[in-house]
Amino acid sequence: MFSQEEKDALYKVIATRRDVRSFNNKPVPADAVDRILKAAHQAPSVGFMQPWNFILIDSNELKEKLAWAADKERRALAIHYEGDERASSFLKLKIEGIKEAPITICITCDPTRGGAHVLGRNSIPETDMMSTACAIQNMWLASCVEGIAMGWVSFYKKADIREILEIPPHIDPVALISLGYTDVYPKAPILESAKWEKRKDLQNLISKNKWVGPEK
Repeated sequence: MFSQEEKDALYKVIATRRDVRSFNNKPVPADAVDRILKAAHQAPSVGFMQPWNFILIDSNELKEKLAWAADKERRALAIHYEGDERASSFLKLKIEGIKEAPITICITCDPTRGGAHVLGRNSIPETDMMSTACAIQNMWLASCVEGIAMGWVSFYKKADIREILEIPPHIDPVALISLGYTDVYPKAPILESAKWEKRKDLQNLISKNKWVGPEK
């Protein structure tokens, strides 16, 4: 079904994708954004509910407000990392990325879409959020293929984002995504390069037939 070259390309994209924090001011072509959003919309969703919406933000005024909301939460989080310059620097990079990138996309999740009884969701309600996460991963892979950097900001108070972007109260703003070009594409995850954590050995995460945790 797929050639070896196509298989290799897919695995290369998966391995190359990075969470990027530094952007230049080169504009992102509209057709590339369309392809990235189409990839997101082709993600699987439980009960085919497609709970996502995408708010495209290119207003500098709104991006400043979103950066303010993220920075407010950054300062609250900083209490847990007092004295750790790595964490402080990383959290600051996230906020700067919102202001630098030409486009910010807020991805939302509508838990009411599809009605009260969505096939496959009754037993596990959070599958709507899982479905939205699949859409975000598709965006990440597509942006990597396009040569466009993407950064996911995930710390803010939802109420702040709802107010800034006029999102209804029942809708969850799941992610703020920065899209743009970067002068330096990381060869490894930023936190790995900063020795914050190293990638775990896959073999230690695999068990057969029943759970075997790291303690065993």
